[in-house]
Amino acid sequence: MIARHWHGVVPAEKAEDYEQYVLRTGIADLKATQGNCGAWVLHSIDGAHAHFLVISLWDSLDHVRAFAGDDIERARYYPEDKEFLLQLEPTVTHYVAATTA
Repeated sequence: MIARHWHGVVPAEKAEDYEQYVLRTGIADLKATQGNCGAWVLHSIDGAHAHFLVISLWDSLDHVRAFAGDDIERARYYPEDKEFLLQLEPTVTHYVAATTA
């Protein structure tokens, strides 16, 4: 199993709107992609900023490619992301996830 991790920062006052936006766009798309095993949007407020983590689990790198394209290390953005994010992080991180019973 592969875990895909992305981090982004938005102004704290936009946290709730951004969370709803991410659920409507990126999370909906990745959950609709074959091989996706789940996704989570997490955020924490740090003063004037909200730090977001999007974590998704995948059956294989081939399924990650079906969602992300050939360059799986590159973050996938939607047009409205620029209205929220303070900076577009160019990459994501992948981890091999051990399964437990």
